[in-house]
Amino acid sequence: MQRSCDLLGIELIEGPYDYQSWLDAVRGLEKEPEKGKRCAVCFDKRFLVSAHKALELGEKKITTTLLVSPLKSQEQLKAIGEKFYTEYGVEFIAVDYRSGGGTQDQSRVTKEQQLYRQDYCGCIYGLTMQREQQNKLLDELFSPISQQILPGSIEERIALYTTRNELEKQKKNYKIIKEKFLNYREFFCTLYKNKTTQVTAYPLPYSTLPRKKAQGRIEYTINNISYCNRDEIKCITLEYFNTLTSFHYKSVQELIFNPPLFEEVLKIRHHITQSPYDLSPILVIEEPLDGKLILHLDTKVYEDTREKLIII
Repeated sequence: MQRSCDLLGIELIEGPYDYQSWLDAVRGLEKEPEKGKRCAVCFDKRFLVSAHKALELGEKKITTTLLVSPLKSQEQLKAIGEKFYTEYGVEFIAVDYRSGGGTQDQSRVTKEQQLYRQDYCGCIYGLTMQREQQNKLLDELFSPISQQILPGSIEERIALYTTRNELEKQKKNYKIIKEKFLNYREFFCTLYKNKTTQVTAYPLPYSTLPRKKAQGRIEYTINNISYCNRDEIKCITLEYFNTLTSFHYKSVQELIFNPPLFEEVLKIRHHITQSPYDLSPILVIEEPLDGKLILHLDTKVYEDTREKLIII
């Protein structure tokens, strides 16, 4: 039996309950609030798949971890569970883990055991609205084609908990703490010379343009750094980039698709700017440029929180 994963974070059994049926079911309900109609439709689908799987396995009872979430309606879950019990004979076990201080106990145990606790159900639509209300970027969905592990990303979190599991096996003491920091994501970067010639360019992390577009020309070059006359844009050659690292990139394209660790590239920025607060665009290019330059750069710098592992 083949399986696939849908946008609602649910593992689907291909066949009568395929991926498209899930999308069709929630179409038009994308903006519904938590505990609204979209959740009811989603629960219907979840219960249908679970009930059929239980019957296939010869089981007579099912339940769901959604019962512990304060963002979900237990009444909705119970009503749909009772409906499926009537139709399929599969009993829904609805235990109220939230009353009597249960929600507080969840938080306490999570902190004591240093467990990861996801703060949304797995639904892309619920997550989108939640991040909009928090005025935060939906960076859980960012996975660069370079496969570089970005700060605050899912990949970074997986790496942290993989290390944590190894420490558990080795019986080493550790602590997982949270820290606030300024995060960064790049959406796109395009550089043109004399309006028509596209130049391959790699922006260093925390390169920003307030209006996403700048035009200017290189005025002078000092200590291998070329300075543009607009928006504090700086350029360095790939050869100079290589001298600042232990790498030997043969082209900027290779650098784009196979960059060093994020922290390593950040060290290069700090070496060039001599400041941890500089947000000027710094571009790595093949050769020194002259003439008019047009830079399209869309990035975002934002306040964020991430976990950090400390070995005691």
